Amino acid sequence: MSSPEELSLEKLTISEQPPSVSKRQMLILYGSQTGCAQDVAERISRQARRRHFAVRLYSMDEYDRENLINENLVIFFCSTTGQGDEPDNMKKFWKFLLRKNLPRDILNQMKFTVFGLGDSSYIRYNWPAKKLYKRLLQLGAQSIYPRGDGDDQHYLGIDGTLDPWLEGLWKVLMEMYPLPSGLDVLHTDVLYPSFQFPSFHIESVDLDSENIANHDKIYARLVKNERITAHDHYQDVRHIEFNINSSDFKYEPGDVLVVRPKNIPEEVDEFIKMMDWEEIADKAFKLVSKYEDRKVPAHWDSVLTLRKMFENYLDIFSTPRRSFFEFLSFFTTNEDHAEKLKEFCSAEGQDDLYTYNQRVRRMIVEVLQDFPSAKIPLEYIPDMFPELKPRQYSISSSSKVHPSQIHLTVAIVQYKTRLQKPRRGVCTKWMSGLRPGACEIPVVVTRGTMRLPISVSTPVIFIGPGTGVSVMRAFIEDRIHEGATENYLFFGCRYHDKDFYYQEQWNRYADEKKLKLFAAFSRDQDERIYVQHILRDHAKLVYDILDRKGHVYISGRSDNMPNDVRNAFKSILMSEGKMTDEETEKYMIKMEKEKRYQQEVW
Repeated sequence: MSSPEELSLEKLTISEQPPSVSKRQMLILYGSQTGCAQDVAERISRQARRRHFAVRLYSMDEYDRENLINENLVIFFCSTTGQGDEPDNMKKFWKFLLRKNLPRDILNQMKFTVFGLGDSSYIRYNWPAKKLYKRLLQLGAQSIYPRGDGDDQHYLGIDGTLDPWLEGLWKVLMEMYPLPSGLDVLHTDVLYPSFQFPSFHIESVDLDSENIANHDKIYARLVKNERITAHDHYQDVRHIEFNINSSDFKYEPGDVLVVRPKNIPEEVDEFIKMMDWEEIADKAFKLVSKYEDRKVPAHWDSVLTLRKMFENYLDIFSTPRRSFFEFLSFFTTNEDHAEKLKEFCSAEGQDDLYTYNQRVRRMIVEVLQDFPSAKIPLEYIPDMFPELKPRQYSISSSSKVHPSQIHLTVAIVQYKTRLQKPRRGVCTKWMSGLRPGACEIPVVVTRGTMRLPISVSTPVIFIGPGTGVSVMRAFIEDRIHEGATENYLFFGCRYHDKDFYYQEQWNRYADEKKLKLFAAFSRDQDERIYVQHILRDHAKLVYDILDRKGHVYISGRSDNMPNDVRNAFKSILMSEGKMTDEETEKYMIKMEKEKRYQQEVW
């Protein structure tokens, strides 16, 4: 265990690489929305250091892209967000690459490859990685290894495709960049020298020291946190309202609210006790970066304590990634624990790791309970524990109808696995405990993936089963406020009396002849009825709307619903429009290209 004195570490320095090694330069760039691509990028950077590469690691938007023409070896990792969109911290970089004035041979000095992280259940599977790979080739860069496509649908998750891809990549790289004489690849059992010193060092300071953080500018005051499902229903869904007092505040229908969650103080207290950090939990310190490519996040306070770090910034309740087990294996004093942790990090141990970790959604804090011999040095905390990532929620209100307010429709995540303790969503667990009038939280509004047609006379079909109706509420409120009357909502839930979200509002609009409502209650009868079924039941109406250049918006879970709904539209085009299967597919693709068929699923 680290002692309180270790909080006042002297600044550590890393000896420079030998000149022969420094020529083996590698740049790793990532685009990551939830942290998964970043974790993978950090993992390959550790593997590269074991092979004595001089490595730099940045998110794509952090990197000075003007220097790209000087890079000789670049490995890219990028995830997918929305409907095939690039991650937020890749958008500026991607826009730069798309500049029309870039010469076709501008990157001809660069050797590269790309690995994408995505989910093959989506239509635009790994779209950003595929586009990036193609664009780099167009600009003259030379691919040294085929693009990799990570797939969340693999039973081992991303690692199922990443591991064999990395094995092949390293074989190629070590042939291209052989080790200098006298150097060997460091075995995974050895903690690489540059990692004996972490990415940050800790400077002891007074609690009264200046404490400035670049917080988000907009603060939202909670005014309503109301359950809108029956209390005997299996799922707790909340209607949440915030007041915003800011002259700069505005949003459009389809926009997204970004919220930074926190951990529950009582649960952090239990964690600190478990780690035996009580004596040092409230000692003030500053984190000082030791490397150019590792920085303290801008929204963190400059003066920290362990308690503050774990309450506000670090995640201890998510399922750990493989890198956590890799680090932990070096810090256990029990040989059996160390052996098991190393096995989890090996290619042969991936089935066991999946069974232990991913399948049951085991939490970081539970892993530490299972391996109590692990004593994590304080200076390694920022490297081992993932940052609490911001969550995105579709805004379920129109700013024209609710000035200076934002509404959300949030399902409180709780489910069971084989473990005794139920799994709970980090952000929704925190949000469910917020009390109206008692808190203000920093928020950011970002542009969503869907936008309404310009003309209010355009007929629109809205399909929003479950909490997918959230963004549909914003669209419908806005259109009705602007005078639109051809609004057709297809809503689905389990029971009419338990989870029919915003029923009174829909009925009022229907009575006013501003909305036509079609609802499917899947469990109110023996036969399961879903939104795709009621679409088919109203085939003539649906076809008429499509034939008049109507728009379609879909939001909800990404399981079977999007494909089932798409197939329902195709069957309607075949039955009512007398189209062939090939013609219906071309029609649907045309609608998508014209932005008449948009969806936002998760």
